Amino acid sequence: MDLRELSDEIEPISHRYAAHLGIERDDTWFLLKLQEELGELTQAFLMRSGRARRKGRTDEQLDAAFREELADVLCHVVLMARHHGVDLPTEIERKWLAWKDA
Repeated sequence: MDLRELSDEIEPISHRYAAHLGIERDDTWFLLKLQEELGELTQAFLMRSGRARRKGRTDEQLDAAFREELADVLCHVVLMARHHGVDLPTEIERKWLAWKDA
């Protein structure tokens, strides 16, 4: 799945989530939601790496939470890019992949 396909798949899910909770997905919401997810990823990383309380979770549960939070952060980056009309594949190619042969 490429990023454009991912964007098309997750947009309606995010829209339904917000509609169900009465949330307006404006510029501020997209940024703050990404920040929230990044905080959850940080917490999962700290727990997984032994730098925070495990709260009784097994290694497998901590690994699963870390993977899930990585997915959440990626999806919210993709959603924010879509909201602002940013073509992520083009920007990745311009900013990152231009260095591929350097």
